[in-house]
Amino acid sequence: MSKIAVVYWSGTGNTEAMANAVAEGAKAAGAEVSVLVCTDFSGAQVKEFDAIAFGCPAMGNEVLEEYDFQPMFDGCASELNGKRIALFGSYGWGNGEWMSDWEGTCNEAGANLVCDSVTCLEAPDDAAVEACKALGAALAG
Repeated sequence: MSKIAVVYWSGTGNTEAMANAVAEGAKAAGAEVSVLVCTDFSGAQVKEFDAIAFGCPAMGNEVLEEYDFQPMFDGCASELNGKRIALFGSYGWGNGEWMSDWEGTCNEAGANLVCDSVTCLEAPDDAAVEACKALGAALAG
């Protein structure tokens, strides 16, 4: 059984809803899942999990949330080499540049992005929820 962490930051609840769908998909695929807000996770915990889903919305000028999420993720980056991960998040404006930049950071760290990242405009609709469940299942596989 895979042990998966779903680590996220959410300001409005949109990314939290996505995190819950990721966890649901991973559990349905047989994984043991821990859903954690980013302030409850650190780089020291990366080795405890077979795979990690990170979720953060686009903030400001298409960047990750800078006070809690970005410092936590920066602390994990050196531990991601070879780690199975997936990314998700919502946005309210822009063109998704924050996700492309974030994927690039993960690739530079040597992470194994197991599936396409999931993004949605504002609250996740049914298609986004299903995509998040599939992301969770991909991590469990």
